Amino acid sequence: MKLDIFKIGNIKDTEHLKWDVLSSEHVLHTAIFDVERSLRSSKKGVTAPFFSLKAPNWVTVIPWYRNEEGVPCFVMVQQFRHGSNSIIREFPAGMVDDGEEALFAARRELSEETGIVSKNITHLATVNPNPAFMDNKVSFFLAREIEKTKLQNLDSTEDLDVLSVPVTEVVKKMGKDELYDNGIMMTALSFFLKEAAIDSKLLT
Repeated sequence: MKLDIFKIGNIKDTEHLKWDVLSSEHVLHTAIFDVERSLRSSKKGVTAPFFSLKAPNWVTVIPWYRNEEGVPCFVMVQQFRHGSNSIIREFPAGMVDDGEEALFAARRELSEETGIVSKNITHLATVNPNPAFMDNKVSFFLAREIEKTKLQNLDSTEDLDVLSVPVTEVVKKMGKDELYDNGIMMTALSFFLKEAAIDSKLLT
């Protein structure tokens, strides 16, 4: 008899998968996240400690336009990242401040990092960057009808170059070039390509 592994269990019954929190404590505070340790128990009776990052929500903005030759391009920023100790090319992005809406944060980060404003900015998606140990969300926005109206307004620890990069180059190199190895940017690109499947003008 052939076992159909896709029919084992009831997909609507998830209570047996949940873990109960027995206790929790903050063990580290930093400028960009906190670390929480919690003791949890499973429905099978297993008890174990887990660590999670308590971080602000993030936004990533994909500024799109056509250059003078009519080629679809992204506006991207190039900067040094301390985690990877390398130069990375990314879409403008940042944290959502307390009391901010994600859309407002997206417009603010776009302006601060590039000096650009958008007359047509739309929400593409919101996801958890890594639910295994993070509790925050990252929202992705597509910015069209962009215009550079001011200079950058960077934090003291930021040093960014603003670049115009053809969309085809980013699609080709994402995940295959050291400049394009930020996983959040790969996620952003996937949502852009999903949008491009509806509006082919974004690619051609």
